[in-house]
Formats: sequence, structure tokens, C-alpha cells
Amino acid sequence: MKYNVDDYECNVVIQKKNNKNTYIRVKENNEILVTTNYFVTKNEILKLLKDNELFILKSLKRLEKKQEREDKFLLLGNEYNIILIPNNKIEIVGNNIYTPDLKKLDNWLKKQMKELFSKRLDYYYNLFEENIPYPNLRIRKMKTRWGVCNKKLETVTLNSELIKYDITKLDYVIVHELSHFIHFNHSKEFWLLVSKYCPNYKKIRKEMRE
Repeated sequence: MKYNVDDYECNVVIQKKNNKNTYIRVKENNEILVTTNYFVTKNEILKLLKDNELFILKSLKRLEKKQEREDKFLLLGNEYNIILIPNNKIEIVGNNIYTPDLKKLDNWLKKQMKELFSKRLDYYYNLFEENIPYPNLRIRKMKTRWGVCNKKLETVTLNSELIKYDITKLDYVIVHELSHFIHFNHSKEFWLLVSKYCPNYKKIRKEMRE
């Protein structure tokens, strides 16, 4: 069935199971998945959707922003139009990035990412007054985490998606993960340490959740 939220027309998909509760999940392409019990009526589902419109609207806007980011070439918080031209180098001019093909652009981005992430990790490692090991850097795409600290292996893994955002996000995640070598938790002491090297971490965290 169709359901309108603000300016969004959504397709509601209802899955009936032996659930005690009803769950709402907002998916891509303006789809709302409702998982509920066999005995829940259509009117009850409509009321539930109405009661949770604010949550649905926020989720739709978040997914829309995510799609917009994926449709553009993003580098450190800036958007670029990809222009394919037959030359041997990649150049950024204004709002355009010129490249001979997408594969070379991807390889160029990986090189930029490795250099930048290593440079910022070095910077904050040298800034730390606490006794922490120099971590091995790993970079990979992660769906649910911006970074991971492994104390046993002495590694810090950074999400490759951070290259799309302004550098303050990258710096915060690095400080966050380095702080875990001292406090392997999210205690008050941990956040005090984070704030020592990233005073505006609360603002950055809020921006990264939007």
C-alpha cells in the first residue's frame, strides 16, 4: 500500500510473522517495511505509521542524503563532477575532477587516502602524551563503524568512507581509536581523553550521525 509522509510517497511492504511486536524499517527507494503479527489489522498499521511519522521522515531524509553522496564524487567534504577526458593524469579544476577512466580515478583515490590517513595518524600519535603503541594502519570500507582499535594486534582500522568527509571527521575517528589504547571502553575517562585532543568531538559526532 501507499503512504505519504511530508513530500515523500512511500510503498509500504507488510510482512506478517509470529511476532509479538510490530517493527518499522525504512529502506531505500522510499520503502517502509512493516513486520508484524498475523492478527494486526491494516488500520492498526496505519495508526502505527502515523504515530511514528517523525522517525520515518528522518530516516527518509537520511537515506536521501546518502544517495546524493553516492551519486557524486566526494573528497574531503567537497563534491565534484566526474569528467572523462583522454589524458594521462587526474586533475581537479573548480567543481570538476578530470580523469581518463573510473578505474584510474579509484586507484588515485586509494593512493590519496593511504597518504592522508597515514599522515593524520602520525600527527595525532605524536601529539599523544600518553604511552601508546604506534599502530599499524588498515583501511577498509565498513558498514557500521568509522574505526576499530585492536589492542592485541596494535592496529587501527579506518573506514575508507571517511575520505568523503571534511578532515575533522577523520581526525576525530583517529583520536577516538588511539584513545582506546588507554581506555578500551566508553567510560567518562575515555571521553575526557578524547576531548583532550579533539575538544569539539560532540559536535563532530552529531554531524556524523545526521
